[in-house]
Amino acid sequence: MDIFFLGTGAGMPAKLRNVTSIALKLLEERGAVWLFDAGEATQHQILHTSIKPRRIEKIFITHLHGDHIYGLPGLLSSRSFQGGDSEVTIYGPKGIKEYIQVSLSISQTYLKYPLSVVEITEGVIFEDNQFTVEARLLEHGIPSYGYRIVERDRPGTLLAEKLKEAGVQPGPIFRQIKNGETVTLEDGRVIEPDKFLGPSQKGRIVTILGDTRFCENARVLAQDADFLIHEATFSKGEEELAFDYFHSTTYQAAEIAKQANCRCLCLTHISSRYDRNTWSELVNEAQEVFPHSEIAEDFKEFHIPLR
Repeated sequence: MDIFFLGTGAGMPAKLRNVTSIALKLLEERGAVWLFDAGEATQHQILHTSIKPRRIEKIFITHLHGDHIYGLPGLLSSRSFQGGDSEVTIYGPKGIKEYIQVSLSISQTYLKYPLSVVEITEGVIFEDNQFTVEARLLEHGIPSYGYRIVERDRPGTLLAEKLKEAGVQPGPIFRQIKNGETVTLEDGRVIEPDKFLGPSQKGRIVTILGDTRFCENARVLAQDADFLIHEATFSKGEEELAFDYFHSTTYQAAEIAKQANCRCLCLTHISSRYDRNTWSELVNEAQEVFPHSEIAEDFKEFHIPLR
């Protein structure tokens, strides 16, 4: 599980930071990439990476401001030309379906793959045997959502030597036990998986927030997260300005991470008013409150290890 930043700026493209798009790479887990927002030129950013558009399985839109959605129609269109034929599901606030339909219809774009669009409300918006995704409204000028991605706990390590000692040879039975299945052997013995598996591996939690003021729902979504991505459009001391523009400061993002007992905070949505020389100062501000703070940059990748 890896987080790859395709765009980390606020409002409009800048030389050093493109507008928002974040890839959650789940290549080992499900051979797929989940995209969060698709600001202008997202597909251009992808060209400079190893990400394959055909691997994009789901796209989660936090809100409908242009710097988070202007790259979506082009990305969907190009995916057809690049051999993508598997279904894509897009989740987003009310209005995202009309935006996509109008963009594709007016441009007479035909997609060669199934496209499903889900207009979300608060609550669990996706769930399968691997992941649960929960959405909650944040505080912004228009409806803006944060997403909490929870990986289900994994079975523990298979105790192969212990199985061999019990007379079970490697093969399909090993796989069944690894999958948590109870197995009856030919001699009538019943093999219970919990006796031949190590402790289960705790699933990871990733929280990706849209644009927001400092608010309680941000803390709820971030609770015990392994990796929290929180906007930090403004620096410490500009709380009043952040409030007026429905954004957050570095200090406020760090306070959410601290209150929520996160393992790591990554600041993004950085205003172009801050040049490369001041980025370290923004991180330092956050680290005053939450030491495990990082700052996102375009094309920067973070690995999220197992617990």
